[in-house]
Amino acid sequence: MGKIILTGDRPTGKLHVGHYVGSLRRRVELQNSGEYEKIFIMIADAQALTDNADNPEKVRQNVIEVALDYLACGLDPAKSTLLIQSQIPQLCELSFYYMNLVTVSRLQRNPTVKAEIQMRNFEASIPVGFFCYPISQAADITAFKATTVPVGEDQMPMIEQTKEIVHKFNSVYGETLVDPKILLPEQEACLRLPGIDGKAKMSKSLGNCIYLSEEPEDIKKKVMSMYTDPDHIRVQDPGKIEGNTVFTYLDAFSCPEHFERYLPEYANLDELKDHYRRGGLGDVKVKRFLNEVLQETLEPIRNRRKEFQKDIPYVYDVLKEGSRQAREVAEQTLQEVRDAMKINYFDDLDLIREQAEKYQA
Repeated sequence: MGKIILTGDRPTGKLHVGHYVGSLRRRVELQNSGEYEKIFIMIADAQALTDNADNPEKVRQNVIEVALDYLACGLDPAKSTLLIQSQIPQLCELSFYYMNLVTVSRLQRNPTVKAEIQMRNFEASIPVGFFCYPISQAADITAFKATTVPVGEDQMPMIEQTKEIVHKFNSVYGETLVDPKILLPEQEACLRLPGIDGKAKMSKSLGNCIYLSEEPEDIKKKVMSMYTDPDHIRVQDPGKIEGNTVFTYLDAFSCPEHFERYLPEYANLDELKDHYRRGGLGDVKVKRFLNEVLQETLEPIRNRRKEFQKDIPYVYDVLKEGSRQAREVAEQTLQEVRDAMKINYFDDLDLIREQAEKYQA
């Protein structure tokens, strides 16, 4: 069996630059590498409903927003299968079987689940669907026999739990499920891009995002308001790079060509950092450079998105066909799971014959 990728996003809003450097840019590279037999990109609307059950219209509207961002970033329906999670009913059945392999206490110990519960103020009343999010994710990954799962650093505990479920299932029922490997972003700055306010995580709910589809003037406004070194008050003051959001973004986005075009007095980012540390380099100049870098990066994405927005029926056709293909793959996996668990009653001719002979004797 060849290498297979499964990854995706919850449709809770338009995607931002954190998504781009953390996963989207890499997905396009992997898609175009020719190394993978299949690539499944999931819009996880069912998972989004676990904490938006009272607002399904929000999820419904954001499915198309995420799909547009996918296509705008370069995900190609001819090379990657784009699908909607809720349209693959086999995932629900797999989740149900996997629930028997995980304890409540193990789910409670999952760091990602704990953090998400706290962020959403679910401590007193946790929706069961949300609590079982890691099990649902295990179903997603195993349904498509994913060998590789590209994720951000914060999702590592979820993939570890998937691996535990796979090992448990295979030890009980025989080798059936594929054990996936985690693929993290290669660059440390891309593991978790902070918000423009310097907070640890870029988040729609915190309002500290730069969206992929934002207009140039909005991008510039956000860049110029970015958190830097609070002690770097005057231009001549030495500045800190660590924890400085502007330099974290430059780590994630800039390349030598950007310096040639927009800041030729510096050969590369290391030289810029050295100058900032010594003093004599103001935040405004660095922010203006970052703005040029982001504008160059996001302009083609924004323009492609506007083109796809002109033909929304096409986007839905892409998702419909991708979901159809995904159902076929998931159904095959589900049948293998049923066979392993011996709940394939009507397909097991040996069972039927044995039972017939038993009662005829």
